[in-house]
Amino acid sequence: MDTTPHILIVDDNREIRELVGHALTREGFRITAVGDGKAMQRALADSHIDLIVLDLMLPGEDGLSLCRRVRAESEVPIIMLTAKGEEVDRVIGLEMGADDYMPKPFGSRELIARIRAVLRRNRRPPAPSETAPEPRCYSFDRWVLNTENRELLRDDGVTVPTSTGEYELLLALVERPQRVLSRDQLLDLARGRAAAVFDRSIDTQVSRLRKKLEHDPAEPRIIKTVWGGGYMFAASVTRT
Repeated sequence: MDTTPHILIVDDNREIRELVGHALTREGFRITAVGDGKAMQRALADSHIDLIVLDLMLPGEDGLSLCRRVRAESEVPIIMLTAKGEEVDRVIGLEMGADDYMPKPFGSRELIARIRAVLRRNRRPPAPSETAPEPRCYSFDRWVLNTENRELLRDDGVTVPTSTGEYELLLALVERPQRVLSRDQLLDLARGRAAAVFDRSIDTQVSRLRKKLEHDPAEPRIIKTVWGGGYMFAASVTRT
């Protein structure tokens, strides 16, 4: 499993996104670059993000509001960027939950150093509450996926066994129905779950799941292939 840190760059200036993206890529980071808060939320939902580089001034919802929203939902580290140099902006950003703050213009070497420092500070074992999420069930088609006992139950009462990799892939899909997810995104979403044992071939795992879930694996209705895009969980999902 690829454990290279995945950095999300959020800046409405395309030139800055490209410059920062190229600099981070050269240093071995994986990057996703977006231009506004809506695209940022989609990226956070579809990928495992290790750190966000977030611009203060954005179209629509601004960086401070986005920072507050992210912090209310997760502990992913955030480095704020702003063209404003006033101390009050820095203080507000940190009070909103940002881990660090850099005024524009900035050098790529300093940004990279700060990213590495923030990642080191946040490299800690998960709290017990993070390792024991609230049990839940996902119902779809003729199936129920129970996360408390990690069971896949058919409507006739039969429990169908799944490997760890199959279970984690299915969970990633049922949590995001009707969304096209690339193979890289699906690998990302398995991190922290089955990172050590997850089969690197998403296609192989999908094929195995189709044989268990579909009435006709050759004509899948639940897990559909989106050519050039990845896979989509097409069935309606109810969470209980």
